Amino acid sequence: MAQPDLDVLIVGAGVSGIGIATHLRRDCPHLGMAILERRQVIGGTWDLFRYPGIRSDSDMSTFGYEFKPWMGSKTLADGESIRQYVTEAAQENAVDGLIQFGQRMLSANWSDADQYWTAEVADQQTGQRRKMTARYLIGCTGYYNHDQGYKPQFDGEADFQGTMVHPQFWPSDLDYRGKRVVIIGSGATAVTLLPAMATDAAHVTMLQRSPTYIATVPSSDPIFEAMIKVMPVKLAYRITRMRNIALQRGIYVLARRAPAVMRRSLLGAVKAQLRGAAPMEDFTPSYQPWDQRLCAVPDGDLFKAVRSGKASVVTDHIERLTADGILLKSGRTLEADIIVTATGLELQMLGGATVSVNGQPFDAGEHVTYKGIMIEGLPNAAVVFGYTNASWTLRVDLIGQYLGRLFSHMRKQGYQGFVARDPGDQREAYNILGDLKSGYIARAKNALPRQGKTAPWHISHDYTADRKALLNEPIADPENLHFTQATKSGSKSARKKPGLLRRAFQLA
Repeated sequence: MAQPDLDVLIVGAGVSGIGIATHLRRDCPHLGMAILERRQVIGGTWDLFRYPGIRSDSDMSTFGYEFKPWMGSKTLADGESIRQYVTEAAQENAVDGLIQFGQRMLSANWSDADQYWTAEVADQQTGQRRKMTARYLIGCTGYYNHDQGYKPQFDGEADFQGTMVHPQFWPSDLDYRGKRVVIIGSGATAVTLLPAMATDAAHVTMLQRSPTYIATVPSSDPIFEAMIKVMPVKLAYRITRMRNIALQRGIYVLARRAPAVMRRSLLGAVKAQLRGAAPMEDFTPSYQPWDQRLCAVPDGDLFKAVRSGKASVVTDHIERLTADGILLKSGRTLEADIIVTATGLELQMLGGATVSVNGQPFDAGEHVTYKGIMIEGLPNAAVVFGYTNASWTLRVDLIGQYLGRLFSHMRKQGYQGFVARDPGDQREAYNILGDLKSGYIARAKNALPRQGKTAPWHISHDYTADRKALLNEPIADPENLHFTQATKSGSKSARKKPGLLRRAFQLA
């Protein structure tokens, strides 16, 4: 039987891909790996999005990797700082040499006969295509469509004489100084853009169909800054990380168990910061906290912009676009030189690559996931998804450590393949992102794997529970996780070939 080119093919060199590669390199140095990255630099999402003010929406003590303390003072870091941090992590852990830049995976097919994956890969500059084979496939592309964001069609778009921009494709030469800007949307992107653009624009209006919960967080962590003066940085980082994980979980649990209490607290804080500069109706959602994600703003920068008079928030629906702005259903007109459509994202699996098993299309949206990592019925494959109610990277670290345990277990037992099998119908009606009512989640109902009813098919979105399930529970799970024995030639390859591959990638 022919042997594959690689043991592990990782798709994506963003936060997830670099994190997973680092853990596997540490825990399973015997594996030969490569990372495909369609862009020309490390960073993924943090290289794609370049709009003004782009920043994390989670604190950096939990968004940073467990193995690399975040040294910056900002609680919510800007996009470029995060991209540099991920690049440093790759370089420090010697996984940057595994990356093949400008390479996009178009499709991947698993063959029972060959017992490996065959990926069709295209060079982004030349369009030239080639085949790559690997024993294991790990998707680290997140779930955003990098080719297009979500933008509804508005009546009268052709009549608008100004500039229309989607945040996912921000023009580097866009000059908004002294211009009237209308941002359509009320999510994390919109609440970031408003204060960032208000400094130089004539006026910025955030036009929303309905309000979102907005919570203020401090721009820096004074307790962490005090701790690093009297103790090692790694210890201070670990303490801060555990504290903020507990705070995130506590806030989420309180919101689900006592929504009225959380609602009063959030809206009370908003009212105190607005100081009468805007009506509370425009900041009072119709839903309960955490029915959709909360938006975080550092030091209340959005409220400061509203109080200054440089920005405003309008709740209304669009009738049509006009030559010089937007006509609302209420009859009011918002004049605009620039319209920013912060209307959301499109979701997809594996960067849009098609997946098949033995030549037959595989629809991930019809399957559940095992421990939120393996898709039921998809052999020798894993996908990396973060949390909806906490920092994405928390789960990346856990998945990386779990995969290290998995591959070590397989090597010890002489296994070559694995596949998760649902012994009953575990599928829920909604997908793995849970029952959040955000628009981008509702639109992607069938694009992502389904949520399961019970463990290990149910994703809890609970870091503490996941630590136990992924780091402490035995790998062996005969009812749900099935292994195949390695062939003699496969075992020989696993011992010798990866070392040659690693040296080849390091020299390339």
